Amino acid sequence: MGRDETNLGIAEAAVKLAGKQGAEQVEAYISRQKELNIDVRNGHVETMKFAEDSGLGLRVICGTRSGFSYSTDLSVEGIKTTVRQALANCGKTALDPYHSLPAPDMVYPELDLYDPDIREATIEAKIDLARSMEQTALDYDPRVKIIESATYQDGEVLVTIVNSRGMKLTCQRGYCGIYLALAASEGHDTQNGFALDYRLKYKQLNPDKVGREAAQRAVRMLGATPFPTKKTIVVLDPYVATNFLSLIAPALTSEAVQKGRSLFAGKVGDKMISEKLTIIDDGALNSGIASTPFDGEGVATASTVLIKDGILQGFLYNSYTAAKENMRSTGNGVRSSFKGTPEVGTTNFFIDTGSTPVDNMIKDVTDGIYITEVMGMHTANPISGDFSVGVAGLWIEEGKLTKPVRGMALGGNIIDLLASVDAVGNDLQFYGSKGSPTLRLAEMTVSGQ
Repeated sequence: MGRDETNLGIAEAAVKLAGKQGAEQVEAYISRQKELNIDVRNGHVETMKFAEDSGLGLRVICGTRSGFSYSTDLSVEGIKTTVRQALANCGKTALDPYHSLPAPDMVYPELDLYDPDIREATIEAKIDLARSMEQTALDYDPRVKIIESATYQDGEVLVTIVNSRGMKLTCQRGYCGIYLALAASEGHDTQNGFALDYRLKYKQLNPDKVGREAAQRAVRMLGATPFPTKKTIVVLDPYVATNFLSLIAPALTSEAVQKGRSLFAGKVGDKMISEKLTIIDDGALNSGIASTPFDGEGVATASTVLIKDGILQGFLYNSYTAAKENMRSTGNGVRSSFKGTPEVGTTNFFIDTGSTPVDNMIKDVTDGIYITEVMGMHTANPISGDFSVGVAGLWIEEGKLTKPVRGMALGGNIIDLLASVDAVGNDLQFYGSKGSPTLRLAEMTVSGQ
């Protein structure tokens, strides 16, 4: 019997037992995860970690109460204990008429999410990827002195969902990635650089590209100095734009709206940001790191356009928040493991690609700043959208990137920032599950000395 069948059998047994003991609706969620992490420094393996985690999460609904319990013990006795605890917890929760489990969808997206090459590649080959990445960075420029982290990672997960409404689903997914962080120095000046590449396909990893990019990011910032405060054109590289995009991700969930914690509440149909911008969440995106045919409660994933041409279209839902508004789940019941219930969250979340070549975006700027780094984004307020962050980058003069600048600050509100976008690059890049192309802002005040 294969593992898929084994998990299905365990899940079906848990659902059946809970039903016999009084639960009106039951959901069994089983996940088995494996993760490998290899850190290399100076050509030698510094750390290697392999972790496995598996278990059962059980949701039960009795009337208008819901209970949850989980266990790593998948034996017959372990299942009995989990069912007993979930039912006991159900009796302690508040009455809530919106608790319900979804029925299976008629169609689920067909996705290629598991690459056997990841498992079949030897440990030595994976170590060599990290070594190659490190060596490429060191060879790029003699001023690259310190490799802080040269990391290879991969993982796989097998998810099984069975519920009492006829749902019976399994999905196997895998990912792999490389990450490099380093420092370049010249005299007393030291600057940091990084790059990463995460994929669904092992053979698509490009350690040489990552090594060069990380080294370039550090070297080009050597000699950076502060610049006087001025109101100017601002260009955000894709990584920085993705950081700002992350600030509004929670506000586009129905949960935040329903709890009064979203700056988008009550504004569906309103023009919120630049008409140049379209923001999408797509759990079925081809090659997306967060792609899966169904979400954490078995609802089919899909592409959800949240903001189109600057106009707010709607929000992300799971089954619970959808029931509150008589809506349908968007397939955003996100679940990181069997230890928790589905929360509303993003999957592959991104600003859609534009049509402007990046070179042209910069060529049109006579005086401005190309921001390549932000510091302190964690201090931004996701409810109000207010932020004040440190920034660094390269000054733009007469359409060319010139001197490096740092020790500067950018502050304001994320809505105002996105409203000022006047050009969107054709270079959409993902950093994990979030992505953006290069963005140009018509004008913002950058604080310096």
